[in-house]
Amino acid sequence: MHPRFDIPGHVYIALTLVFTVYGQLVLKWQMSDVGPLPEGNLSKLGFLLLQFLNPWIMTGLASAFLASLAWMAAMTRLDLTYAYPFMSLAFVIVMAFSVLFLNEPLSMQRILGTLMVVAGLIVMTR
Repeated sequence: MHPRFDIPGHVYIALTLVFTVYGQLVLKWQMSDVGPLPEGNLSKLGFLLLQFLNPWIMTGLASAFLASLAWMAAMTRLDLTYAYPFMSLAFVIVMAFSVLFLNEPLSMQRILGTLMVVAGLIVMTR
């Protein structure tokens, strides 16, 4: 396989990332609005199952399913050892969007960690 010339394979990876990031952000956004888990295992389960009725949660879960389909398509085109490092970009994108849209704190430690992930990605794909 020649991964650098496989445009469809890279499009599938990009779609996997888009759907993964969307799902993570929307789930966090919606779960932040409902408060903490209640006490007791049965209450926790009921609480979480109730969240399935939230249309936004449904889109987040559907997004995870679409990410899986896009990843399956990518696996038909690219080696896993080449494609999988790109998934680390989800960490970078989620961190950036969490700061921008969810007002989560950004520290120097997170920035350095993100830069290390990006450097590792560059090394692995060369």
